[in-house]
Amino acid sequence: MNNPPSAPAGSPAAASGSASMGGAVTSIREFLAFKLGSEEYGIDILRVQEIRSYEPPTRMANAPAFVKGVINLRGVIVPILDLRMKFNLEQVRYDSFTVVIVLDIGARVVGMVVDGVSDVISLTADQLRPVPELSTAVNSDHLLAIGSVGKRMLILLDIEKLMTSAEMGLMAETP
Repeated sequence: MNNPPSAPAGSPAAASGSASMGGAVTSIREFLAFKLGSEEYGIDILRVQEIRSYEPPTRMANAPAFVKGVINLRGVIVPILDLRMKFNLEQVRYDSFTVVIVLDIGARVVGMVVDGVSDVISLTADQLRPVPELSTAVNSDHLLAIGSVGKRMLILLDIEKLMTSAEMGLMAETP
């Protein structure tokens, strides 16, 4: 099991301790905020390798609809997943705002298509709320918390658990 790299000395993430809130680390952490439809999500910035404009990937035969295909990224074959399709959003449109977030998930590199990226947000323990028990397109095991920044609400995904889940079919599920 790979642990995420530790925060640089002196950074906000290194300055605070951590506690657990239903699996959510409640120290100050930075999240990349992105849009899927009208909802705003966040993922741990330490998992983000790069952000690229969307280019149609090479389609793979018999792949689920949300697996758009693969791209060659500097010699690495990267599967491209459209989270909008995976989360059953009503309208999936490819335009100039559509981007691919390239993620480093353990020993695997994966790209996920989103409607757009807005910013990097630092959240403290008092800005995190437990995820309510609801029936949603996202398994509650794949959610860390709800982050509150002013009037904004971010659904914080445990992107490693999501990408390694059996339903994604990309890699062996982590314990």
